[in-house]
Amino acid sequence: MTTPAATSHPPAHLAALHTDATRGLTAVPKALPPKWLYDAAGSALFEQIVRLPEYPYCRTEQALLTRCSPDIAANTRAPSAAEPGSGGPEETLALVDALAETVTTDVPVDVSSRALDQAAPGLSAACPRVSAQPRIADFTAPLDLDDVDGPRLVMLLGGTIGNLLPDERAEFFASLAPRLTHQGRLLLCVHLVTDPRVLLPAYNDSAGVTATFNRGVPHRINRALGIDFDVDGSEHITVWDAENEWIEMRLRAGIAQTVRLDDHGIDVRFAAGEDLRTEVSAKFRSERLARELDAVALELHMIWTDPDALVAPALRVLPAA
Repeated sequence: MTTPAATSHPPAHLAALHTDATRGLTAVPKALPPKWLYDAAGSALFEQIVRLPEYPYCRTEQALLTRCSPDIAANTRAPSAAEPGSGGPEETLALVDALAETVTTDVPVDVSSRALDQAAPGLSAACPRVSAQPRIADFTAPLDLDDVDGPRLVMLLGGTIGNLLPDERAEFFASLAPRLTHQGRLLLCVHLVTDPRVLLPAYNDSAGVTATFNRGVPHRINRALGIDFDVDGSEHITVWDAENEWIEMRLRAGIAQTVRLDDHGIDVRFAAGEDLRTEVSAKFRSERLARELDAVALELHMIWTDPDALVAPALRVLPAA
């Protein structure tokens, strides 16, 4: 059974976009949260990206979760599951059969209505006894699960946690821990630090799909907020930050331009060659992630990794005793 997701974003969602655009485009350096990549068009492009030969993460994670699903099911016997930042359904469906004996309610949460409109029916078709209750929301906001009874399994898949900066991750983990309730579990999948020769092409594919995906951010701002950012002249850039151990996606302005952000006289000036960061995708070492979890009283309980250079590990944590 599936509860339909809303097909359009509420006014509060557009207000959040306006706030993020104002804050991010007037910052130094300029940056926007990656969640705004995922409108309907962006979600459709991301579905293409995860199937590209240069992008190994989703297929590696799916295979890993499928292999480890009996262990996961044995250690996460919760009747309710929630998926913040659910994205596509592949990783979730890899777990459905193994979890079907206990999970009766699934709550996918995503900023993209398209992702939810696809994920929920797919889950219901694969496992009709599971009630899918999709919710359009920013997964970084406190997750409201008060109406979800019993112990909860929260599944944060697809390396989504890597889109948060370290302070944002700490805040997210701290807000999540009390929402798990007694015997709650968190299944967390991350991408590991590996050779930049593998990392960089995953975010700059030869077909140019990721470049189109990246340019969708200013297109979306133009449509939603009625501004005139020059999108076509911008260049898609990817950078490996070895110190922070994350990939950055950026848009580099091809020309100098001034963008009128709203009716209150806020002008945003771009110099030719100036970068706008649109995404951070952090890669992890298990020791660092364990420290971050320990800081908010979450204990690393089990870890699985794939055999191919640790491309897509799966980490599982539970509240520390």
